Amino acid sequence: MTAILLDARNAAGLTQQEVADRLGKPQSYVAKVERNERRIDVVEFISLAKALGLDPAHLFSAVLTSIDKPYP
Repeated sequence: MTAILLDARNAAGLTQQEVADRLGKPQSYVAKVERNERRIDVVEFISLAKALGLDPAHLFSAVLTSIDKPYP
């Protein structure tokens, strides 16, 4: 999930600081989420998706698709 969030942020052309500002949180919050040092709940996921300018349902669908991929 963190890789998908990182990819989405990069695709949106946003820095961690810009996302953090949109969330009203410190930049370290975004960094910890992206490094998988901080788990997020559904409400936080929705807020992150919206801060990235994405539909939370579509972003979550991408997460589910990545989970459903078979392991090598």
